[in-house]
Amino acid sequence: MKILLLKCGSGLKKGVITDFNSQTVYPPLGLLYIAAVLENNGHQVEILDLFMEDLSSEQFTKTIASADAIGISVYMDNYRDVATISKIIKETEPTIPIILGGPHCIITKHRALNDIPQADISVISEGEQTIIEIVKYIQGKQKLSDIHGILYKEKNTIKTGKPLRIIKDLDTLPVPARHLVEKYDYGNFPWGFKYRKKFTSIITSRGCPFSCRFCARYGNTIQGYAYRQRSAENVVKEIQEIDQCYNSIMFVDDNFLADIRRAHKIFDMLLETGIDSDLMIMGARVDTINKELYTKMKKAGVKLIGYGIESGNQDVLDYYNKKITLQQIRNAVNLAQKSGFKTFGTFIFGAPIETTKHIENTIKFAYSLKLDVALFGVLFYAMGSDLWKEAVQNDVISKDEYIVVANSQRNLGNFTLEELYSYVRKANRSYYLRPTYIATQLSRAILNGDINVLLNGMKFITDLKKKNVDRSTS
Repeated sequence: MKILLLKCGSGLKKGVITDFNSQTVYPPLGLLYIAAVLENNGHQVEILDLFMEDLSSEQFTKTIASADAIGISVYMDNYRDVATISKIIKETEPTIPIILGGPHCIITKHRALNDIPQADISVISEGEQTIIEIVKYIQGKQKLSDIHGILYKEKNTIKTGKPLRIIKDLDTLPVPARHLVEKYDYGNFPWGFKYRKKFTSIITSRGCPFSCRFCARYGNTIQGYAYRQRSAENVVKEIQEIDQCYNSIMFVDDNFLADIRRAHKIFDMLLETGIDSDLMIMGARVDTINKELYTKMKKAGVKLIGYGIESGNQDVLDYYNKKITLQQIRNAVNLAQKSGFKTFGTFIFGAPIETTKHIENTIKFAYSLKLDVALFGVLFYAMGSDLWKEAVQNDVISKDEYIVVANSQRNLGNFTLEELYSYVRKANRSYYLRPTYIATQLSRAILNGDINVLLNGMKFITDLKKKNVDRSTS
């Protein structure tokens, strides 16, 4: 069978299927895992990343006509776009099965098939094992009612398959089918750094052992969805394989360094075998720093490390249940900078206990850290998070609202939407337009002989002057 897998953009406009706001910077790892499983079972797979393409209606129609089934990844913020695409698909090919998967399906359960009425099946768990069973159903070899971890439609009624299953041993998963997205140029980050091409990402664990109150983690929705890691040997084997094809590799785990012993082993093995790629760690906690480990990371080729900092106020960090301190943040960023890494940090405005003074403290704290990249955004109450559940229980928001910005109009904070986004714009602009920041980046660019960093940094600053930058973090 031929399976078409879609990562959706922003729907149909003027005869073009595309995303009109921005391009994604990461490969769709979830779809690449599904594709690898399908290929290993003898099926033909095509992936379309509609964030990265401009397809005419005619081109899109031709593509879907060649498929036997279509799978679409759905997120909390793009389900309306998926509904639009699904409608187009069914109008063109009424009998083609549409299979949904991803965070929106897992977190909202039955609602996903109501939100996207043209879809036929929704996968409400990890999909690598389930997709093979679904294909057998399409081939007439299995009943939907016997498939684990799905919801499906039968005569306009949503029914449930067998109980979902958790993949306990992540080493059993195949290497993502990255060859299917070779045509796309990922890694074009909006900030100033230009990484070595080609770029890809890797994930070495699933879940998170922590419980930040704003996080819509799967563990809140799927019983038994524990934090699981791939073995160091399995991770290193994949890195060695893709090192031959890619120049920059980003770890996109929720917390790649959660297990310090495993991290040491990974980098020990990388140093023994040797790789040429630049490595980046997007998800790290400030309480997992280790000087010896950072030294190994630097030798192995790590260039950047990112932290979810969130606030410059201890009471706000405690409110979020971050279980970190301001001093731990300072120590982590300082060690990363001394180790020679570029540093990245995210910050959130809008906690219900926050005042203007809190926001001012966060901005000043960000200044003091001297991060290479600092991104400020607003707090969202996202379905599946502890904050969302509490707000629903207190009748502050409806259980039918998936994402709500914390704001005073909704009794979720002390600031209006306009005030929150004004603070975000001010923080993002002021951070990068400081003379000390510009001088530091200029000095580093000259010292490292990296003119691309300087040129891209100047472009980023110019863009900040031209438009409002509203960036959310999670």
